[in-house]
Amino acid sequence: MSSWILGLTGGIGAGKTAATYYFESMGIKVVDADIVAREVVMPGSVGLNSIIAHFGDELLTPEGTLNRAKLRSIIFNDESQKTWLNELLHPLIREQLLAQLSQSTSPYSILCAPLLFENNLQRYCNKTLLIDVPKEVQIRRTSERDKVPQEQVKNIIAAQMSREDKFLKADYIIDNNRPLAEVQLDLSKLHHVFLNAAKAI
Repeated sequence: MSSWILGLTGGIGAGKTAATYYFESMGIKVVDADIVAREVVMPGSVGLNSIIAHFGDELLTPEGTLNRAKLRSIIFNDESQKTWLNELLHPLIREQLLAQLSQSTSPYSILCAPLLFENNLQRYCNKTLLIDVPKEVQIRRTSERDKVPQEQVKNIIAAQMSREDKFLKADYIIDNNRPLAEVQLDLSKLHHVFLNAAKAI
């Protein structure tokens, strides 16, 4: 297990994926909270079984998977149901994240989570890296990528921690509103910083 862990975060549309691709190309294990969040509600999982027991079979698609759009609309309009869902899923996700990190054999590992600070996951990390772009870039990129109205993206951003608060919490910040080659150059420098930090443990 690599005992040195970097927490990587950024708001929606900030470009976390491009950063994690770079680190993976350097042989670094990335454990992604978004992927784990889907894994804990796969058919047959404790997560999905609990959700169906609570909300009913109408939350299943014909294929037997979770109907995310229907679940989203329920919790978006009902704070108590959102709280119930978070209390169910957050411990399952955290347990799975830590299990996957513990199996990593790369020099250091990355815990990638859009809500790293909101869910206090940084407590499992040695350092944190924020991938950042201005809010208007977030809105434009996400709206184009996900084919959703800009208003919907603004609501998602409003529900996340502000950029200013993330700036205060992050150990390192990468400006991702510039050419990819420049971003990768900075990521490369940080990669060597992290390698040296991991060796020093």
